[in-house]
Amino acid sequence: MEEKFISRQTLNFLLFEMLEIQNLSKHEYFNEYNKEALDMVLGTANKMAVDLMRPVLREMDKNSPVYKNGDVHVHPAVRTFMKKCGEIGFISAHFPFDDGGQQLPYSIVAAFNYIFAAANYSLGVYPGLTSGAANLIITFGSNEMKKYYTPKMFSGEWQGTMALTEPGAGSSLSDIKTKAVATGEGFYFMKGQKIFISAGTHDGVDNVINLMLARVEGAPAGVKGISLFVVPKLRGDGQGGLVSNDVICAGIEHKLGYRGSPITQLSMGENDDCRGWLVGEEDKGLSYMFQMMNEERVNVGIGAAGIASAAYYDSLKYAEERAQGRPLNSKNPAEPQCAIINHPDVKRMLLFQKAVSEGSLSLALQVGKYIDMKHISSSEEIEKYDLLLEFLTPIAKSYPSENGILSTSAGLQILGGYGYCEDFNLELFFRDSRIHPIHEGTTGIQGQDILGRKSTMKKGRALELFINEIKKTISDAEKYTELEDYAAKLDQAVVDFEITVKHLLNVASKGDMEIFLADATLYLEMAGIITIAWQWLMQAECAVKQSIICDDESLKKFYSSKVHTMKFFFKYELTKIGTLSEILIDDEILTVGVDEGLFVD
Repeated sequence: MEEKFISRQTLNFLLFEMLEIQNLSKHEYFNEYNKEALDMVLGTANKMAVDLMRPVLREMDKNSPVYKNGDVHVHPAVRTFMKKCGEIGFISAHFPFDDGGQQLPYSIVAAFNYIFAAANYSLGVYPGLTSGAANLIITFGSNEMKKYYTPKMFSGEWQGTMALTEPGAGSSLSDIKTKAVATGEGFYFMKGQKIFISAGTHDGVDNVINLMLARVEGAPAGVKGISLFVVPKLRGDGQGGLVSNDVICAGIEHKLGYRGSPITQLSMGENDDCRGWLVGEEDKGLSYMFQMMNEERVNVGIGAAGIASAAYYDSLKYAEERAQGRPLNSKNPAEPQCAIINHPDVKRMLLFQKAVSEGSLSLALQVGKYIDMKHISSSEEIEKYDLLLEFLTPIAKSYPSENGILSTSAGLQILGGYGYCEDFNLELFFRDSRIHPIHEGTTGIQGQDILGRKSTMKKGRALELFINEIKKTISDAEKYTELEDYAAKLDQAVVDFEITVKHLLNVASKGDMEIFLADATLYLEMAGIITIAWQWLMQAECAVKQSIICDDESLKKFYSSKVHTMKFFFKYELTKIGTLSEILIDDEILTVGVDEGLFVD
């Protein structure tokens, strides 16, 4: 019997019952994808996950990439998987037909990325990075670039990356020093270093295409002087072949988890012959790169949700099989031991795992649907979905990332001592999950983004649209007696949130940005809890509605489990909103102006 790492039933419930993704096929852009076609895509992804990905999960963790003589050697499964993704069209899945893509709804792309992450996160990142890099070329690059690079990237023969971070410029991209010197021959000479580049070079593909930020010689200081370049590992020789492009791998990092994909250090121009090709216009590179960063932020959240799902099903299986102790009301020591799933505290931990993983998945698919709606909407509606995506992206990235760790930790706790050992996968999932709060902008940066920019953009319109979406769900849920109290609880949480926002914006109006943003991460946490509560109320409303017209008892139990998990989330998690609001409204700021000596013993 194959290991379970995701629930197709839950995935189908969210996609086809709650979000009704199949209705997209009524519109011309998606008219090739009815429910049957979408089911086939998900079935293919699941088969790849079971056949190609899950069997090498432990093997890739144990045999991490090897750096030798400037080359990076990865597990052979990488080349097999990339080739298969190219053949099936998964790398190009959401691109328009005109750009060589499959024009698949992004909500379905999010779903199969979730399946891949749950099966083997390290292996799943290779095609995702390539797709993101190709999207930058298609959106901002020249026709020549598109024709030359994207076919090989879509086929899985060439890897794509984004190369941002430098030794002296991590999150502070305004300080990057990689230099580009114009030649007047259509390319620039590149010189500099990049670090922490996922899949920056490896032998699982024939070439690696880096989308790299650099500063053109003489460009303005700060973010205004950053440009974007295509910097391949191997460049065309003008005769159909490839030659070295003076991009040298100086080493790879040895990581806590996520070990199946190399994190590389790249050095460009050591022999003064590294060539880069400008993407779009000079000095606009950071705005271009944010497109890929925002895509990858959503993908990070999807990956975190996938790992949390895998951890949940592993700990659930263990809890069902592990006999330990007796029911708390039992007074007979001769009574046989019971499976630990019968203990209330174990059920609490399992419910927490279920609430986090399925709530996070629900949000990822919701974001996917908003992306899809942009393809079939009027210009006014497109602006609405753009603003919703702006507000939700830092939440979709950070909530699954932070709570995925806590969820996986709860699963590890269920296994007890075995959870800490390599006999089971929980310790691997725990290590793998820790990268997500760091990847593509730390949680602290996401907090500053949502409070300092997203909550104020367009005069608060993004925030207003977000709250309107929640209130619509509240209104729908109020129609059902079983959900009335929970709709009221979310409504009160939204009121607390609005009061908190108003207070913080008043602080901002006084001009001290350090005080305003001091606890931005807590504001992000607050927004995240409300967002997942919204998703759970939406799930519960759909489940109650479906249960009324359902005669299948097993389906009724499935729907009932959604409502029960919603109730759990509201009792154990949504109640934190009041405390977070109190902290954020309190005028005593304990992290600003603190003498550094406080931390020195």
